[in-house]
Amino acid sequence: MNRLFWLSGFVTFVLMTVLPGIFQRSAIAQGDALAFPIDEAPFQKMLKEIRPKADEDTFDTIPWQISLWNARILAAKEGKPILLWEMDGHPLGCG
Repeated sequence: MNRLFWLSGFVTFVLMTVLPGIFQRSAIAQGDALAFPIDEAPFQKMLKEIRPKADEDTFDTIPWQISLWNARILAAKEGKPILLWEMDGHPLGCG
């Protein structure tokens, strides 16, 4: 069991570290054959298509409040509900 555990760890190490390095060196030797340059016109067209339009980006028009207490006062004054968006963990991972 111990030998099998060591062998599986070694194989994982080789697959995760050594093989990617070999493939990377191979790509560099081929003159960056894996790089796909894109012309300016198709890039600008694609960028225009994937960016949200003015009527699609309404999330940024909401007057979000940082303070729950201030949001409560404002909601009571305007007769509106409160959406509480709460996260735990790392702000970029939300985990």
